[in-house]
Amino acid sequence: MKKMDLRQFAVWTAALVVGAILGSLGLARLDEFFNFVASAFTRLFQFVAVPTIALAVATTLATLGARKSTGRLFLHTIVYTLLTTLAAALVGLGLYVLVAPGNLPAEVIEQSASATHAYVPETLYGHILNVIPNNAVRPFFEGNVLSILFVAAAVGLGLAAMPASDGKSVVEKGLFGLQELLFTLIKGLVRILPLGIVAFSAQLAAQVKAGMVVGSLGKYLVVVLAGNLVQFFVVLPLFLLVRRINPLRVLKAMSPAVLMALFTKSSAATLPVTVSSAENNLKAKPEVARFVCPICCTINMNGCAAFILVTSLFVMQNGGAALTPWTMLAWVLIACVSAIGNAGVPMGCYFLTLSLMAGQGMPIGILGVILPVYAVIDMIETAENVWSDSCVCAMVDRDLAE
Repeated sequence: MKKMDLRQFAVWTAALVVGAILGSLGLARLDEFFNFVASAFTRLFQFVAVPTIALAVATTLATLGARKSTGRLFLHTIVYTLLTTLAAALVGLGLYVLVAPGNLPAEVIEQSASATHAYVPETLYGHILNVIPNNAVRPFFEGNVLSILFVAAAVGLGLAAMPASDGKSVVEKGLFGLQELLFTLIKGLVRILPLGIVAFSAQLAAQVKAGMVVGSLGKYLVVVLAGNLVQFFVVLPLFLLVRRINPLRVLKAMSPAVLMALFTKSSAATLPVTVSSAENNLKAKPEVARFVCPICCTINMNGCAAFILVTSLFVMQNGGAALTPWTMLAWVLIACVSAIGNAGVPMGCYFLTLSLMAGQGMPIGILGVILPVYAVIDMIETAENVWSDSCVCAMVDRDLAE
């Protein structure tokens, strides 16, 4: 197993280097090909991610719903999620105040004004209604992760509440059978993943080469990246140490999922690898891994909370809004709530932030300036999200073992 892990690490690293070299050549046709391959892999993992979320939640609740530990399992997951998300937002706020990015030149904002389009944000009631589906299949067609969780939780709890019968047994066996089939498909995708890593790496190298970082945008980028790194290497390990868990052991066990998140830029697409790593490498109890990881994949978005907060403050500052201490603290809360409702897909945080700023009447053209460097941000914050999911899983597993 160790030889297989080392071989996989070597292959993935080589693919990363090869992709970076090829992407930096600036060959249009080659870049077009790698964009196609990267998009194809993202679609394939999104294809398996949605049923993975639904089946994991439904089968876990069906198995655990009748047990007294289910409420405790859910409560501990929610508490750790809220604490880590709030910590990420506060780290981002502290760095923003410390670094103090300046305003972008007016001509830069004007040139990028056509890069984005205004989105009409929904009301609170609209968001809640969007979570409640009006038929059983629409959430899956639309990729509405929160609605899918709603349906899966309803099915799982319904099965848990049903008395033992042949019908219940057939449904449960069908769900578990579909889950086994899904994991078989996932193993096949992981085997051809090196090709995808080459494409993702080449795509990133081309985007970085073509991107622009000037003045205050450079400081903004420093704040976002530093916030993610502090949360990744300092804050989350401290959470683990408080629970008497070795952070290095958890990181080593969950490194396949963290690396996958770095390349795919999607915590939802990475979910199958996250669950597998938690069960097989971290040795978390299956009922914990299969419950906590899908839930965290949807609501535990540390990197997204920091990005929404810092980017919103940066856009509002450039839009002439007064950033008082109370305003900043209010946006800490908004960022945390928004991150919890964000979909774990590439650029999810970007479009969510754009929607928030459009609702505030801010100059959303500034987000067009951020777009060229967002590829780097998206990779790192997604890796942080999955690392946070891993930490929550480890802590909940420890709590339930005590």
